[in-house]
Amino acid sequence: MWLWLLRSLAWAVLSPAAASGLSPQESALLRSLGLSHKPSPKSPAPVPPVLWRIFHKRRTLPGPQAELESCRVEELNVPGSIVRVFADQGRFLPEGQPQGRLCLRKLLFFNLSALEEGERLTMAQLELRFHHSSYHGPSPGQVLELRLYRASPRGLPRPGRGPLLERSFVQLRKSLLFDLSAALKAGEAPARNLALLLEISASGGPGSPRSLCGASDAFAATSLLLVTLGRQCGAARSRRSAPSPPVTPSPLCKPRRLYISFSDVGWENWIIAPQGYLANYCGGECPFPLAAELNSTNHAVLQTMVHSLDPQGTPQPCCVPVRLSPISILYYDNSDNVVLRHYEDMVVDECGCR
Repeated sequence: MWLWLLRSLAWAVLSPAAASGLSPQESALLRSLGLSHKPSPKSPAPVPPVLWRIFHKRRTLPGPQAELESCRVEELNVPGSIVRVFADQGRFLPEGQPQGRLCLRKLLFFNLSALEEGERLTMAQLELRFHHSSYHGPSPGQVLELRLYRASPRGLPRPGRGPLLERSFVQLRKSLLFDLSAALKAGEAPARNLALLLEISASGGPGSPRSLCGASDAFAATSLLLVTLGRQCGAARSRRSAPSPPVTPSPLCKPRRLYISFSDVGWENWIIAPQGYLANYCGGECPFPLAAELNSTNHAVLQTMVHSLDPQGTPQPCCVPVRLSPISILYYDNSDNVVLRHYEDMVVDECGCR
């Protein structure tokens, strides 16, 4: 199925008839990747280092170990097949009354509409990044207090609810990580939007409130990393590593080498890595009598027998994939979020007569 879609996609993208829009084959393949249309990143964000580490680790794992980790993110020690990083789309808010020692008040807003039905949240990690001129508590006894609340899209804290988290710091480091998995009810489908209210204030010690806050431009950016389990991880499948397709040609049904280049199908501007992969395909004959190494079913054996008696009325069995393996793809989605996703059934490992 994948091979047919990719071949049809290559023809459709390169043909003049497809110049005005997407072909049905390309649309079908994009939907299978969880995309409503072909992404066209306008201002692509840098790939977070954690996604690069996970991606490169999976590419270097041997076949059986990669299969075991196909529905688990070992780098983060959680189950998961999809890792997304959402950029903050919120805004700074007035400090309000009383101002006191409040240094910063910001609405954090994350559009989670890219999540698909059936995904199960397993981890949510908020990262706050600051410039080198971070806020300081300049004297003994002075600390900075950070509070995070669930909020409405207007930036108002949810009534009757305390903060999701509270932390105190003598100095805010360049990057702070907070686990929000429990707060966002890990294991359940998250909401389509997430609004949070961030407040940083100074307390303790002498000095004016503003002098305790440090540089006003210290805040850099915020992002939310979500790990989810896709529906393909509902049932584990046992597999073993497959040999590479033979170099010497054979007329019998076997895997054949096929390299898919994403630039050939016009996807190089939104797929970050890999640039392509060895997909393979099945080709060759299923002659009578069927040999044991052709991975034949009982039905195929009987069909070849009938074909030998009636070649015109009964076709030979077909050479088709009987075992496939996954790959991981790092790409930008339709909202310019960076996504690392594990896709099943992308590489033909074994063929058989069916």
